[in-house]
Amino acid sequence: MRRVSACTTGKLSPLVQRLLAQRDPGSDEAVARFLQPKLQELSDPFLIPGMEAAVTRLLLAADRGERLVLFGDYDVDGVSSLTLLRTVLIAYGLSPRCFLPLRMEEGYGLSANGLQRCLDEGPVDLLVAVDCGTTAKSETAWLAERGIEVIILDHHEPDPARTPVCAALVNPKLGDSFHYLCSAGVVFKLAHAMGKRRRAENFDLKAQLDLVALATVADIVPLVAENRLFVRKGLEQLERGARPGLRALIEVAGVRPPLDSMDLGFRLGPRLNASGRLDSADASLDLLLCTDPTRAASLAASLDRQNRERQDVEHGIQHEAQELADRFASEDNPAALVVASEGWHPGVVGIVAARLMRRYHRPIFVIAIDENGIGKGSGRSVEGLSLVAALDACRPLLLAGGGHEAAAGITIHRDNLPAFRQQFNDHIRSQITGAELEPKLYIDAQTNLADLTLDFLDAYEQLQPFGQGNSRPLFAACGIQPVSEPKLLRERHWRFDFYQDGTTKGGIWFNGAHDPLPDPPWDVAFYVDRNTFRGETHVQLLVQGMRTSQPL
Repeated sequence: MRRVSACTTGKLSPLVQRLLAQRDPGSDEAVARFLQPKLQELSDPFLIPGMEAAVTRLLLAADRGERLVLFGDYDVDGVSSLTLLRTVLIAYGLSPRCFLPLRMEEGYGLSANGLQRCLDEGPVDLLVAVDCGTTAKSETAWLAERGIEVIILDHHEPDPARTPVCAALVNPKLGDSFHYLCSAGVVFKLAHAMGKRRRAENFDLKAQLDLVALATVADIVPLVAENRLFVRKGLEQLERGARPGLRALIEVAGVRPPLDSMDLGFRLGPRLNASGRLDSADASLDLLLCTDPTRAASLAASLDRQNRERQDVEHGIQHEAQELADRFASEDNPAALVVASEGWHPGVVGIVAARLMRRYHRPIFVIAIDENGIGKGSGRSVEGLSLVAALDACRPLLLAGGGHEAAAGITIHRDNLPAFRQQFNDHIRSQITGAELEPKLYIDAQTNLADLTLDFLDAYEQLQPFGQGNSRPLFAACGIQPVSEPKLLRERHWRFDFYQDGTTKGGIWFNGAHDPLPDPPWDVAFYVDRNTFRGETHVQLLVQGMRTSQPL
């Protein structure tokens, strides 16, 4: 990310000032914090419920030299959180063992099978559950019967009926603030709190922000408040390249500085997720923990190969799922879709669900059924239609299910699929109050091509990092003419040279070739990007949609 020094709206272009006003940071001081967040502005970590008890218990474990195991999750947030926590605890003299469940055999969280395998690997005095455990009431009781205390560091939704009894439950959603944190953010706040109680020698917490940034973007939590600070500073740490594993991953992914949140979410994150989706996430954890550059390069190359394998598996499932969705969508114009099949890999159904949700613009579940008739599915929804509420309405049909408004996972028996499809669809239809199922592009600002200069881009990039809660601004320019015939790339993408009132800009529309182009002149919706080629830098338009120009 290119860094510039302007911190007041008076030094920003009118277009950037308009975008900043939409984000409404507040006072002049709040604007300065938004544009240039500082680590000294971090709030008190002890405001998070359970933090005091967790810090006290972990420092006691350090004094006693107890045997700790860190029980995590197999996604980017899970392995990043485990890496960060292990690094912190080592600085306090502990030697924690890390454990990751197997997605296929053991599933998410503190499952009975996962816990048994964890205990079989060695004795434990204190188990720290990371990115899971908030509703593991029975599992923590099972551990207590075996004399094992539990600390939980999590950010998932609590359920009062399933609140575990444990040494400490640290979850910001049990309190009034910090609801935006992912688990790596929670672990960072824990490390900050431990440092306030007892400073660890020769330990730089700021240097760990690369992990927090990666997890925050990959877990799609809101890039607001301290998350914004974590990602901004974490990107700076990533560019310094101090962690061999991430340096190697950046190399195999072909990412070049300056890095931004898109690199984390779409290039680094998927490679770290690949091993946990198809097999075990141990390789991803090993990469993040690795201190040897040669081994890091080998691990990164392996993850890159697994990511390509994941893409091949995913594309095959997407083709089959889309055929099923087309059939259901053509039958009675359902408000929601449920597609399922045997032979699909459950590790990639979430990615397929996200793509089909964007294609059909309605809530959808994609479910992989195993040889025992048990389906594991992932759902995605559109704005304004909650999957959490839908699952509550369908709860009797499910073996398990939970998540967030926009994304959720379920376990269901094959025999219940027809009833679930109908009940899910009926609930979603009952919640529609307007145009929730109509595709929309929300334009942040209309502009002219002449306004999109490199000086504008320098100021615009101060609004980064972009992501959930601080969306990348979508622009519109009207009355655009093509300079020449658009070029079709790989039968999927369009490349343009756009012209408007004496100004020409290049643009590209990724995956835009599935429908014919409208007749020019065009109204074009686009993101802006910095494109450097052969030593020259230009503003490039990333097209998101276009139509034949209409009168305003």
